[in-house]
Amino acid sequence: MGREGYAPLFETKEAKGRIAYKMYAISVFMGVCMIWMYRATHVPEKGLRWAWFGMFGAEIWFVIDWIFSQSARWRPVYRSTFKERLSHRYEDELPGVDIFVCTADPTIEPPTLVINTVLSVMAYDYPQEKLSIYLSDDGGSDLTLYALLEASRFSKHWIPFCKKFKVEPRSPAVYFATTSEPHDTQRTKEWLSTKKLYEEMVNRIGTAVKLGRISGEIRAEHKGFTEWQSVVNSHNHQAIIQILIDGRDPDAVDAEGSTLPTLVYMAREKRPQHPHNFKAGALNALIRVSSVISNRPIILTVDCDMYSNNAESVRDALCFFMDEEKGREIAYVQFPQSFHNLSKNDIYGNSYKAINGMEFHGIDGYGGPIYVGTGCFFRRESLCGKKYSEEYKEEWKKGMEGRAKRNAMELEDRAKGLASCTCEENTQWGKEMGVKYGCLAEDVITGMAIQCRGWKSMYLNPTRKAFLGVAPTTLLQSLVQHKRWAEGHLQIFTKHCSFIKGNGKIKLGLQMGYAIYNVWALSAFPILFYVVVPSLSLLNGISLFPKILRPWSIPFAYVTVAKHTYSLVEGLWLGDTVESWWNQQRIWLYRRTSAYFFADIDVALKLSGLAKSAFAITAKETDDEVAKRYEQEIMEFGSTSPMFTILATLAMLNLFCLIGAIKRVAMGDEMGDVEALMLQFVLCGVLVIINWPIYQGLFLRKDMGRLPTSVAFTSIGLAVLACLIPMH
Repeated sequence: MGREGYAPLFETKEAKGRIAYKMYAISVFMGVCMIWMYRATHVPEKGLRWAWFGMFGAEIWFVIDWIFSQSARWRPVYRSTFKERLSHRYEDELPGVDIFVCTADPTIEPPTLVINTVLSVMAYDYPQEKLSIYLSDDGGSDLTLYALLEASRFSKHWIPFCKKFKVEPRSPAVYFATTSEPHDTQRTKEWLSTKKLYEEMVNRIGTAVKLGRISGEIRAEHKGFTEWQSVVNSHNHQAIIQILIDGRDPDAVDAEGSTLPTLVYMAREKRPQHPHNFKAGALNALIRVSSVISNRPIILTVDCDMYSNNAESVRDALCFFMDEEKGREIAYVQFPQSFHNLSKNDIYGNSYKAINGMEFHGIDGYGGPIYVGTGCFFRRESLCGKKYSEEYKEEWKKGMEGRAKRNAMELEDRAKGLASCTCEENTQWGKEMGVKYGCLAEDVITGMAIQCRGWKSMYLNPTRKAFLGVAPTTLLQSLVQHKRWAEGHLQIFTKHCSFIKGNGKIKLGLQMGYAIYNVWALSAFPILFYVVVPSLSLLNGISLFPKILRPWSIPFAYVTVAKHTYSLVEGLWLGDTVESWWNQQRIWLYRRTSAYFFADIDVALKLSGLAKSAFAITAKETDDEVAKRYEQEIMEFGSTSPMFTILATLAMLNLFCLIGAIKRVAMGDEMGDVEALMLQFVLCGVLVIINWPIYQGLFLRKDMGRLPTSVAFTSIGLAVLACLIPMH
């Protein structure tokens, strides 16, 4: 309860059952110490000593990685809010909120997807005059501006409809797709009329997108379209700022006569000779532009595909910021990154239940969590570089005051200078101010910098998810996305290591929490070694493990069984099925042997100056056939990719090794002590089973999602070549 008479706006509870978990963790560590002892005392006097020491090195790395992960499970905390207390105390003093939505390419991120996210946050259960929504369009597309203009008109009907009938979720596309026509006569009438307005809007936008241009009639409707007379292309244009709804305007009201939130379109200036720093640059431009238009003390950043799924998320976040005792030390509140289009058994492991449901709760206990780039509420001053101090006190009432004298056009003109290419020159933007530059994981490094300045962050994972996005629906999309994430995290580890940057500034547990993800890419090499060398050794009759019935096999068996049993139990507790857990084990292996391997290569090339960073956007739409296979949980390949070649080669290599070893044993060929090879038989067999979707894609499937013939021939050839190389 805190001080006498004080009722907090949020509470924190530590997880139960941690003693049992700690005993399990200690037993696993004792088991790996026994494995290390075996490796150190049983080094072969001749033969493949390099393979033995390679296995030893891989096992050391696995333990280091596992120790990092313990920081996320040692003392997880769970937080909940008291929104009724917030309303009772501060309803008339609630701060304004600036909401930043970022999009970059209208072909990959369709305008209808973007405006559904915008409409969902415009309709928050919050005083509308205290909301300002900004859309950053890094694609510089007049189609996106047109879609936003249409959304601004539709919002006059959508917002009152949502509030009148307490609609959830408030993305119209999702709501109308998942909600049947109500039975109540009055509500049915409004439901049908609102749905009709939405469908008409979508059709108009769809027609414009299909044509690839805006008609002259539409261009005449708004002055903003004249800006495109000076646009060369999406990478070479002036700053474009358009205030589509001015919340200060008494005429800016919805169909019920209530105030509408401010709505702003921004396409920052881009010139070929100036670096634009991808999403980080867009967010920093939004921070500056919003400072002259609304300057709200709270900022929400959200990706264009992450619609609001909970209309009360703003109030949830404010329970942390406005708490009388602890609120002033909180810089940001992070909600989990969740998705609405997961397949039944999560074939590509996109649910991130272990991260969202366990790891971030554990990191939160040490002053975390990590900022993940979307679904995060910030205190504006913390994002702008301010250091925390005990004397700090937030002025919640600042915002629109002082801007009433300037009309919208004046604000637009002033904001354009803050969205120019040159406004950051000789400043601290991207360094000590705003979102950090120089890293593909700009979100993660920004959060760490804020925490190193003395601020704390909070993690809230409510039962009803705050935001839901679009998960990758093909294997290649998922691997490319993870390659980008792993590459960004490795850049952080090499340039901004949490153990160095955070030393003395953040807790050791939080430093380790960052390391869990920062070393993702480095795990590629020991995993590849463990996938390849034991199988080839098995084919050649060379033992790398103890005999199956000898005491030294016990620690290997115990650590393997205990670790995976705990993983399964944790997964089931977090809502996984056994099949979805198995899918996660498969995708865990695929990411490390392909995406993370190429992330290592790219980082090495960039560190050596041979390549530059590039930001790959994950596609948000798929064709009908791909969507059908995704729903049926048939793994989607369908194209050539170096990552597919690696995965197929590893799958074929393990298949050849297993078949070859079994054949040699069955025919009585010289294989050495078969008992000493049993653990390698088990490992190789598991790898063959886990690769079943690849064998289907190579040989059994006839649909367009199968692996291409060229990948089949290449992988078989490489696998045969590897099997023919003598290991002695």
